[in-house]
Amino acid sequence: MNSKFKLIHIKKFLLPIIVLTFLLFILIQKQFNSANPSAEEIQPSLLTKSNFPEEETTEYEENTTIFVEIKGAVSRPGVYELEVGDRVLEAISLAGGYKPESDSKMINHAQKVEDEMIIYVPELGEVMEDSFNISSSNSSDQLVNINKADVQSLTTLPGVGPSKAAAIITYREESGGFKVKEDLLKVTGIGQKTFEKIEPHIKVN
Repeated sequence: MNSKFKLIHIKKFLLPIIVLTFLLFILIQKQFNSANPSAEEIQPSLLTKSNFPEEETTEYEENTTIFVEIKGAVSRPGVYELEVGDRVLEAISLAGGYKPESDSKMINHAQKVEDEMIIYVPELGEVMEDSFNISSSNSSDQLVNINKADVQSLTTLPGVGPSKAAAIITYREESGGFKVKEDLLKVTGIGQKTFEKIEPHIKVN
């Protein structure tokens, strides 16, 4: 009877101890799992191009386009678009080449073209200085100002003699001066062909 009582008494206290031990084991297990994440949870994030903001790159394109005017004895006079480094020969080719009556012996076909350059091709028999054939905007200080030039300066222009120089001065005095180069066509004795020879070498202001 006494031993039976003792067994019941031991079981009475043993059961709570087992339950508490089991609960404590579960609690410790949960804390251990939360403190040590699984390999799946700590997979490294691969660094890709999309992780970083793309830097905007600005490209600067150098302007290589220039414009050249071709006049005189060519098939298609006019303004033509070329590239930096192109030669006079290429400009003449764009203008359709020379006319049969042209005189190209004084033109430097190997010369590099420049922006705003004027190329004048004379006809056979025209008397012109080599410097008058090709001019560019860089030689503006050598241009003749037709609103201020005297007879001597005006006669340095191709195709202009003393009589035409005098007519130019008369016109500018009577009309109050030249507003644009094309006003020269209003001067007696100056036609389109003469104007094309003169135009690259003059200015109005």
